[in-house]
Amino acid sequence: MREKKLYKDILDGIGNTPLIKLNQITKELKADIFAKLEYMNSMGSVKDRIAKHMVEKAEKEGRIKPGDTIVDNSSGNTALALAMVCALKGYHLKTVVRDNLSSEKIKFLKAMNVELIMIDHTLPPESPNSYNNIAPRIARETPNGYYLDQHNNRENNEAHYLSTGPEIWEQMEGKIDYFVAGVGTGGTICGVSKFLKEKDSGINVIGVDPVGSIFFDYFHSKKLVKPSPYLLEGLGDEFLIGCVDFSLIDDIYQITDKDAFLMTRELADKQAILAGGSSGATMWASLKLAREIDKPVRIATIFADSATRYLSTIYNDDWLMEKGIL
Repeated sequence: MREKKLYKDILDGIGNTPLIKLNQITKELKADIFAKLEYMNSMGSVKDRIAKHMVEKAEKEGRIKPGDTIVDNSSGNTALALAMVCALKGYHLKTVVRDNLSSEKIKFLKAMNVELIMIDHTLPPESPNSYNNIAPRIARETPNGYYLDQHNNRENNEAHYLSTGPEIWEQMEGKIDYFVAGVGTGGTICGVSKFLKEKDSGINVIGVDPVGSIFFDYFHSKKLVKPSPYLLEGLGDEFLIGCVDFSLIDDIYQITDKDAFLMTRELADKQAILAGGSSGATMWASLKLAREIDKPVRIATIFADSATRYLSTIYNDDWLMEKGIL
C-alpha cells in the first residue's frame, strides 16, 4: 500500500498504512481478522492523520496562521502528531496531559519541545482544572491561541472518512463484514464507519470501551454512569463528546485493563506485533466477536500505536504485577 516515491517531507508519510491478515492468533477461528497498522504513520500513530488534516483545514479557512499557538488535550498520540505538524508549519504547541501518562510519551513530547501542562488524573470531571475543562481556558488565555478540540471537532472524524475508511475499503477489496475500533475521541471509529456504511450498509461496526469509561453504559442504557480510573490510554472518556456519533456504532464491547494488556502481550508472542494497549483491546474484541459469530466472516480492526510508548508499562512485568495484572 505504501507508494514508491520520494516524499517531499515527513507529512507525506502519513496514510497508506499496511493492512495485514492475522494468522497465528486466529488459527482456531472460522473468521479472518485483518489489522491496519497505524503505528506505521510518520509519528507512529493513527493520530497523525487528524493532526495533519485538522491543522491544514484550519489554515485553509484562515482560522490559524504560522506563529499562532495550538492548544489541545491529549493522551499523548495526538500531542506527538501535532508536535510534528507544528514544527514543520511554524506553530507553537501547548498540550494538556494527565500526570499518569506513560513516561515514554512524556519523553517523546519533551524531545519535540512541546509545552506540557500536566493535570492531576484524579481530579473529578466537573473540576474547572480537569483534563477536559482546562484546555479551552488555556487557549482563551493564550495570545493567538487556537483550541483544536479533537474530542468535539468533527474534522477529526472527517480525516478518517477521507483517508482511513477508503484505504480499508480498498485493501479489503470491498469484502468486509465487521469493523472493530476503540472508542476514544470517536474520530476513527465514526469516520471510518460513515465511509464504510455508505459503501455497504450491511457492515457492522463494533466499538471497544474500557471499564471505567462512560460510553459502554450510555450506548446500552442511555444512562450516564460515574467514571472511574482505568489504565488504558487513548480509549474511553468521562464525558459525552461531540465526535462520538452512536448512530454509526452497532455495538460496544467493554474491556478490562487486564484483558487488553494481556492480549497486547499475546500479539507480540504470536504475531510478532509490538503494539500498544488499545491494539490489544481491539484484538480482544475482534476475537470475542469472531467466537460469538462462529462463521467465516471478515473482520477489520485498527492497531493505533506501537509498543515504543509503553515499554515501561504494558511490556514491563514489574509494572503489570504492581497493577495486579500479572
